[in-house]
Amino acid sequence: MTTTKTQFRIGQIVPSSNTTMETEIPAMLRLREQVRPERFTFHSARMRMKHVNKEELAAMDAESDRCALELSDARVDVLGYACLVAIMAMGRGYHRQSQSRLGEVTASNAGAAQVVTSAGALVDALKVMGVKRIALVAPYMKPLTKLVIDYIEHEGFEVADWRALEIADNLEVGRHDPAKLPAIVAGMKTDDVDAIVLSACVQMPSLPAIARVEAATGKPVITAAVATTYAMLGALGLEQVVPGAGALLSGAYSHHTREAAK
Repeated sequence: MTTTKTQFRIGQIVPSSNTTMETEIPAMLRLREQVRPERFTFHSARMRMKHVNKEELAAMDAESDRCALELSDARVDVLGYACLVAIMAMGRGYHRQSQSRLGEVTASNAGAAQVVTSAGALVDALKVMGVKRIALVAPYMKPLTKLVIDYIEHEGFEVADWRALEIADNLEVGRHDPAKLPAIVAGMKTDDVDAIVLSACVQMPSLPAIARVEAATGKPVITAAVATTYAMLGALGLEQVVPGAGALLSGAYSHHTREAAK
């Protein structure tokens, strides 16, 4: 399904200490504006969270309904829940429950918006790409990283190799230099994987490193932020293409493109 609308409001529910989602998502959509006619504005609501641990993540998730309500006041067209680990730490398959509930919250305010979560977006992106085995980099402590791996494997994928960078402070996650990611991946076993999840976290910057890692490994590279952008564009009925953002947003996997080709 396509649309003739060209102006869109992008809503994001973000942890209060997140500094990356409001950088990388707009960066990708600004790149898209250079090659497509649609234009975007960006609007956020925040949930309190400073340290990436299970207790703070659960307390933070409880604030997501309030954030969805606030963003629906702005009549956003799509709403992205921008914390992958918060969703995955709540239990297997929780992204479906969260998306449904938050959608109902926006509808109850006469401001119904499409809702995506970065957790659901990553899982769905792997399915769209036909991926089975992945290598994964995450900034979390090992127990949370293992929760993320369990969540992804429960959705039908194999995490063949992974690295946990063990950064507990969420502000420090946002300060991690993406230029370090290619070397981290170089130390992993990627020959027998179908794709690399370069950042299983929307707070860990990764956009500048995607092309380098794809070139070095010969594998498609996605991140939680890339997957979220793909899901947002799909929810809006727009062609899922962003130049320079890796295989998923190359246009090869655009629903819009596939429908047009039929």
